[in-house]
Amino acid sequence: MNDATAPEPLYVCARCGRTAPELPVTWTCSVENGTRQYFCEDCARANIRAIEGRLDSSWW
Repeated sequence: MNDATAPEPLYVCARCGRTAPELPVTWTCSVENGTRQYFCEDCARANIRAIEGRLDSSWW
């Protein structure tokens, strides 16, 4: 019998690399080129105008 459990998903900020075991409600999610990306609160706040303007993170 295998008692190993599946690893928890690890959410990673696509901008700074910060990690979280669960998706914090303060993080922002963006779909760019068909790929879902997450941004931590600090990165989202620093780039809110670009996010609201729907600019891909490569423009930040």
